[in-house]
Amino acid sequence: MNKKNDKLQEATQDGGKKSDSGRYEKELARLQIELAYLQAWVKKSGARIVIVFEGRDAAGKGGMIKRITERVSPRVFRVIALPAPTDREKSQIYMQRYIGYLPAAGEIVIFDRSWYNRAGVDRVMGFCTEKKAKRFLELAPRFEAAMVESGIILLKYFLTVSEEEQERRFHRRTDDPVRQWKLSPMDITSYQRWWDYTRAYDEMFRMTDSQYAPWWIVPSDDKKRARINCISHILQSIPYERVKFDEPKFGKRQKRPDDFVESDATLNVVPDVF
Repeated sequence: MNKKNDKLQEATQDGGKKSDSGRYEKELARLQIELAYLQAWVKKSGARIVIVFEGRDAAGKGGMIKRITERVSPRVFRVIALPAPTDREKSQIYMQRYIGYLPAAGEIVIFDRSWYNRAGVDRVMGFCTEKKAKRFLELAPRFEAAMVESGIILLKYFLTVSEEEQERRFHRRTDDPVRQWKLSPMDITSYQRWWDYTRAYDEMFRMTDSQYAPWWIVPSDDKKRARINCISHILQSIPYERVKFDEPKFGKRQKRPDDFVESDATLNVVPDVF
């Protein structure tokens, strides 16, 4: 195993005490305010940003993305989570499916899994040939270089989780009705084929980690720590500035017209149960 993979193994086994909930909530609130400042700068400057989230199943990608986007506008922070490709999309150039989702000026696009499906699930599950997977790994850096050269800020994150923690989370999904929808047949296969995925991800890092688009590993056994660390890194990686907020002048609300007549239509009001 090379030095890069040694670091990945160490990151996965991050251990340590769980994050303090009160401190976590306070820091998350602060970071979400900074994300709002980032949003204002992106809109004013016309910046284009792509954030890729990949990782092990049950590593916490959905929760990470939710904390990033829950206080900002979906018109600026667009989340892309593509379903399985259609027959038409399967006949296209592989990257073609993703190009249409890249940001225009004033947008941040977050990929909840991305073109790297080809290096992970597609390869391990046999959804593409080994030849196509190898070719993707050769071409992906060129695709990303073209994005960066065009002025897009590209950030790539891989959320890693230990075997023990992944198993605990899968069992929690099994036992909790509000989490059962998260457990898919692909999750079961990823659980069974942990080392097949490990080999695939190792090669993905080796061939697609570059100076202009490096991979950043996010240890995620502690989800709260992972969220704070990753959001902080995103903010530190983008050269945004705080934009002055132009406070609007509301003026006076119009008075009720003397000739206004209340509607006599029958309206259905939601029953008061709380």
